Amino acid sequence: MHKMPRIWLDYCQFLVSQCKITRSRRTFDRALRALPVTQHPRIWPLYLRFARNLPLPETAIRVYRRYLKLSPENAEEYIDYLRSCGKLDEAAVRLAAVVNDESFVSKEGKSNYQLWHELCDLISQNPDKVNSLNVGAIIRGGLTRFTDQLGKLWCSLADYYIRSGHFEKVFDSYAQFEESMIAAKMETTSELGKDEEDLELRLARFEQLIARRPLLLNSVLLRQNPHNVHEWHKRVKLYEGKPRQIINTYTEAVQTVDPMKATGKPSSLWVSFAKFYEENEQLDDARTIFEKATKVNYKQVDDLAGVWCEYGEMELRHENYEQALRILRKATAIPSKKAEYFDVSEPVQNRVYKSLKVWSMLADLEESMGTFQSTKAVYDRIIDLRIATPQIIINYAMFLEEHNYFEESFKAYERGIALFRWPNVYDIWNTYLTKFIDRYGGKKLERARDLFEQALDGCPAKFAKTIYLLYAKLEEEFGLARHAMAVYERATQAVDNTERHHMFNIYIKRAAEIYGVTYTRAIYQKAIEVLPDEHSRDMCLRFADMESKLGEIDRGRAIYSYCSQICDPRMTATFWQTWKEFEIRHGNEDTIREMLRIKRSVQATYNTQVNFMSSQMMKATTNATSKNAHTHLAELAKQANPDEIDIDDEDEDGDDEDQGPEGELQHHQGALFRREQCYRTFT
Repeated sequence: MHKMPRIWLDYCQFLVSQCKITRSRRTFDRALRALPVTQHPRIWPLYLRFARNLPLPETAIRVYRRYLKLSPENAEEYIDYLRSCGKLDEAAVRLAAVVNDESFVSKEGKSNYQLWHELCDLISQNPDKVNSLNVGAIIRGGLTRFTDQLGKLWCSLADYYIRSGHFEKVFDSYAQFEESMIAAKMETTSELGKDEEDLELRLARFEQLIARRPLLLNSVLLRQNPHNVHEWHKRVKLYEGKPRQIINTYTEAVQTVDPMKATGKPSSLWVSFAKFYEENEQLDDARTIFEKATKVNYKQVDDLAGVWCEYGEMELRHENYEQALRILRKATAIPSKKAEYFDVSEPVQNRVYKSLKVWSMLADLEESMGTFQSTKAVYDRIIDLRIATPQIIINYAMFLEEHNYFEESFKAYERGIALFRWPNVYDIWNTYLTKFIDRYGGKKLERARDLFEQALDGCPAKFAKTIYLLYAKLEEEFGLARHAMAVYERATQAVDNTERHHMFNIYIKRAAEIYGVTYTRAIYQKAIEVLPDEHSRDMCLRFADMESKLGEIDRGRAIYSYCSQICDPRMTATFWQTWKEFEIRHGNEDTIREMLRIKRSVQATYNTQVNFMSSQMMKATTNATSKNAHTHLAELAKQANPDEIDIDDEDEDGDDEDQGPEGELQHHQGALFRREQCYRTFT
């Protein structure tokens, strides 16, 4: 009985009453497929009621879309549902389609204008939810279509721009409205010859509107956020040349802006207000503004510190130096209730005494206009409050040095060293040690050595190089050469790995200048042992070159032989070329033959390592890939050496022919034995 609608209706109603959502939906779809189209209107009301009651709007939307293909005249019902579930974008699209359909007849008896008005209200009141339509174009189209309803449509357009945050466009729409009204009025005036006064009034209003545009826009933004400091500054600029309005604006601004909610620095409003009076030579009024500004409870201590500093700078600009000193001394005075700098529970007035910004300005003023004792007291107070920076410590010490209080300046450095840890203390140590050496030279050598040892205790490797070089320079100029060499030796172990090679170069250079090149042999050996292969090869080449210049050919050859063990012929062709040139100059056929034998041995060692790694890789690849990799590695192993000298070595080749596993093992054992012999000769 699948062609009987009554059975389908009862069945669907039965499933709906049991809340079987998926089964009910599928049964409704089966009913629509089974019944003829002429009987679908009996199914759809129950299906739509079921869909509207679902907590899943997406399901109902898909059902309604199918329904409207059969009955497009019921679009208003679908639009109402979309608005009720918050799907305003599709609701606007459907309503726009209805408005543009001239053949559409509303079942609710609404005219096309009423539908248009609903569309305007929908899209203008929900700009953030309607994204598929060009709202501005739709409303402007209505302006030409419904000329008797211009006021409402202009208001809808303005409402849309306001809700979208496009305040400039609101003004543009208002200006266009006034312009259109003036144009209409001019036409009627020219035709009837009257209402000229009304036209002039409208023109004057339009001109005033254009002139006030920036101010109106600024007013809108300030109503949106009255705590926007930047907009208040812009408002003052708009009143440029109107002192009374500027004063009123500043007054309103400082009364309106809440420092805890402000966007920007509220202290800048007070400072600008005071500077306005200063520019107009009203210093007493400027001082009054600054005094009031220092009593405001700002959110950040830095705001209040900035007010005090600006207050002092104003007095300096007018050469009231004593007044400036009094202001900053007042700012740094200890409050009756002390508080920590970052304790937000306390007002900023109780915390500003720990502001380094104010103390730094006071220190500068005391240095320039105060006495030695007053300046020293300020710096001591900064250190006691534990708000000093390394630069403050250095400035204090330099100030004491300028007044010939050298020991006092060194004490200042010591106090700074006690305050800071690495790496912040680096600049203090560097300046302290340099100044101490400049002052005493070798007169207090033991004290200088103690300072260097203290500086190096716990010094990170990153900063050790400069201090070690300064220490070694002290020993070279005023101490003992062997002490300097000991310092260089320590430096090669203490500096950062990236600077160790450079440190060894300095060590070798200074040792050669002081003790002669033969003294550097032990340094070269140490460098070769501890440096990475890249730098070790460089040291070996330089060491061998030095030995050859000294006539120690055997020692040079032993160094080349030792270095060859870390030189893959395929990657370090420069080394093998240097060794070849050395043998050509100083060797004979036997030594060249030995060099070539070592080269083949090293090449075989590296090939063995490559083959081992390739065998591990081949286990994880397919047979075809393994075959290609093996072929490629075999070709690498068989590569000819382009630097090989053509010497008859048939005997050695003959000896190596048809070697079995035992012969190959003996060959490698012999290479290891010869390497050990080279190392013994080298050391």
